[in-house]
Amino acid sequence: MIRANRRILMAIGALALALVVGWGWQSGFRFGGAEKPAAEGTQAGADGSRRRDETVSVATAQSRVQDVPVTIDAVGTVQALNTVTIRTQVDGRLLHLAFTEGQDVKKGDVLAEIDPALYKALYDQAVAKKAQDEANLANARVDLVRYEKLVAGKFLSAQQYTTQKAQVSQLEAQVRADQAAIDNAKTTLDYATIRSPIDGRVGIRLVDVGNILHPSDQSGIVVVTQLKPIYVVFTLPQQALPAVQKAQAAGVAKVRALAPDNATDLEVGDLSVVDNQIDPLTGTVKLKATFANLDLGLWPGQFVNVRLMLDTIKNATVVPSPAVQRGPNGAFVYVLDSDGKTQMKSVTTGRQDEHIVVITSGLEPGTTVVTSGFARLFDGAKVHVTHSEPQPPAAAGAAPAPVENKKAHGGRKERDAKGEGSPGR
Repeated sequence: MIRANRRILMAIGALALALVVGWGWQSGFRFGGAEKPAAEGTQAGADGSRRRDETVSVATAQSRVQDVPVTIDAVGTVQALNTVTIRTQVDGRLLHLAFTEGQDVKKGDVLAEIDPALYKALYDQAVAKKAQDEANLANARVDLVRYEKLVAGKFLSAQQYTTQKAQVSQLEAQVRADQAAIDNAKTTLDYATIRSPIDGRVGIRLVDVGNILHPSDQSGIVVVTQLKPIYVVFTLPQQALPAVQKAQAAGVAKVRALAPDNATDLEVGDLSVVDNQIDPLTGTVKLKATFANLDLGLWPGQFVNVRLMLDTIKNATVVPSPAVQRGPNGAFVYVLDSDGKTQMKSVTTGRQDEHIVVITSGLEPGTTVVTSGFARLFDGAKVHVTHSEPQPPAAAGAAPAPVENKKAHGGRKERDAKGEGSPGR
């Protein structure tokens, strides 16, 4: 009985202690006199206020007015203006190569020499044969004059005179045939000396001195390639053909060959040929541009990026590409007001490349726009400008974008991949 009463008293004491602790907590005290933490709702409100008061570090740039070229890009292949494989036209042993591999040559320069002994003998024989026939012709003509006088005095029959006259004509024809044989032998002899048919650069020799060459040989002796000027051949979709034809008719169809970075000019040339048919399998049309290639920046067989000028947008309002963001309601930019806060403005965009965007409506020239820091940016945010970026290039694609612009552009792509940069942020 005593144990049962003791257990009841201990239970009552524990319950009383729990009531005292609960009352103290509700009254704002803990054991030891410590205050309880602030209410959860108050803490959440403090976080929201702190976000609104936060200053975001950003970079900025100004919108400006400039002429923007309208271009179309493609990939082209460099082709030589002329390429000639030098081959022999006569049989014989190769005596001499008169060039150094990689040498520039002019039209008519000697490249190689075939043993001419046989062809020189044939030429000399033809010359001698003509001399013999000319002597016979001269004697026949003397006899013809004498026969003419004898016929006039009736000391010779008319038939003998006619026969002598025919013999003179026969010998004259023989002399002409001899001259043709001389020309043929001279031409064959000249073939033994092989000359360059074009201005260009020789490649690596394909045969060594001492080999017996034949006109039927497929490899040839060397290849001569004309490098100045030079062609670039590329294709465009058939939908671009009307604009290309319009630009060509207006004389503005300039073609820029670009380095692999797609910004550095290798050469600027002219559109020279638009093919006369569209490939029905690919729906593309082939074009050819001509480049002076004075510094040999283009090389046959090389792949290059090609940018064809089609038109120019006059007095367009442009901003750096990183400044334009995309949201559920379309494109927008953050602009800075006089209080140093951001204001989100919807804009309509036109032509865009890796450097600039053409703003067709929604933004005035000279407006300061934000180009970085979008992950923490929102409408009405306080900002601290850490860097004011240079003005966009004078013409789209005319020069590489500043390093800062490239970094900002790359950062925007990275943030887009993570789902950041929306209007609600």
